[in-house]
Amino acid sequence: MGLTSDKVLWAAVSVAVLLFVGTVRLWPRLARRGPWAVCGRVGLLLAVQLALFAAAGLAANRSFGFYASWDDLFGREKDQGVVVDHATGGGAGGAPLEVVGSERLAGAPGARAAGGTVEEVRVVGRTSRIASPAYVYLPPEYHRPEYRTHRFRAAVVLTGYPGTARALVDKLHYPRTARDLAARGRMEPMILVMLRPTVAPPRDTECVDVPDGPRTETFFARDLPEAVGAHYRVTGGRGAWGVVGNSTGGYCALKLALHHPEVFGAGAGLSAYYEAPVDATTGDLFHGDVERENHANLWWYLRHGPAADTSLLVSSSESGESNYRDTLRFVERVKDTRRTRVSSIILESGGHNFNTWRREIPPTLEWMSGRLAAR
Repeated sequence: MGLTSDKVLWAAVSVAVLLFVGTVRLWPRLARRGPWAVCGRVGLLLAVQLALFAAAGLAANRSFGFYASWDDLFGREKDQGVVVDHATGGGAGGAPLEVVGSERLAGAPGARAAGGTVEEVRVVGRTSRIASPAYVYLPPEYHRPEYRTHRFRAAVVLTGYPGTARALVDKLHYPRTARDLAARGRMEPMILVMLRPTVAPPRDTECVDVPDGPRTETFFARDLPEAVGAHYRVTGGRGAWGVVGNSTGGYCALKLALHHPEVFGAGAGLSAYYEAPVDATTGDLFHGDVERENHANLWWYLRHGPAADTSLLVSSSESGESNYRDTLRFVERVKDTRRTRVSSIILESGGHNFNTWRREIPPTLEWMSGRLAAR
C-alpha cells in the first residue's frame, strides 16, 4: 500500500480508534499500583499518541504532498535520478520524450465537451542526460480538428522541494484551473508541463548546473523545451515559454526567466525565495565557483547581470509568509533594471501551503497567458 493511498490512511485512523477504545476499556484494570500497571498505562498512552500522530501525519502528507512514497519518506528513493544514456538520441526509440500514460480531464462546469488530457511522460535531456518524469496537460482544443495546425503556448510548472509532480494535478489543480479560465475566455488555451525541480532525488539541486554533477538548469532551459517542442504542437520563437513554481520551484522559475529570456517570456515565483540555499539537502552546489554562486543569487544577478527582456511575477502575504519583506525589496530591485517587467500578488494573509497557492494560481495563469500572448 502506497504512502498516499486511502487504505494506509484509513488503516492508521482505525488503529488509533481501536487503541483509544482499548485504553478506555483496560484503564480500570491498570489503575492499581505496581510497576506492571504503571508500564501498562504508559504503554497504552504512548501507543495512542503515536497512532494519532501517524494518522495526522498521513493526512497532512496527502493534503500537502511532502512525500510521494515510503522510499521518498525514508530517503531511499533511487529509481529516478541523473541518467547517463550512451545510446544515440537518449530515450526509447531515440525519442527524448516518451508518453507512458494518459487520462481524460472532465469538462468545465456546464460544458459538454471534455476538458483536455493529462499525459504522463518521461523526458530524457539530450544535453544534460537527465531523465525526469512529468505530466503534460493538453487543453481540449489541442484535439479538435479545427486546431490541428495550431501551435499552443506552453509553460513549465514546478513544485517545491521535495514535492510530487502529481500534486500539481490533484492538489494544486493546474489543469482544472487552466481549463476553467480558458473556457471563460480569461486565458488562452495553454500546454502545461508539470514536474518537480528535484531531478536528482533526494538531492535538492536548486535548478543549478552543479560542477561535475546534475546539469539541472540546462535540463529546464534547453532540454525540456526541445523535447516537448519536438513531440507536441508548441509555439516557437523568442520568449514563447512561461515558467511558474511555488517555493523552491518559484525560485527556479524566476531564475530561469532571468537567465534565459530567449526561452521564457514570463516567470512566476509563488512564495519564492531569491538566493539558493546551501545545506544538507543541497550539498555543495558551486564547488567554490564564485561566479556560479553569484549567478544563482537573484539579488546579485539583478544588479550585475545583463538586464533580461522578460516579465516576472512574485507573490507573498502580509501575514503568514516569511518572504514578505524580501518580496517587496525584490520588486523594487527589478524596477531598477528598467527592462525587466515585474508584477506582484500580495495577500493579506496566507501561509506557505497549498491553500495559499490555490488562491494565487488562477490570477497567475491569467497573467502569464497575457504576457506570452503579447510577445
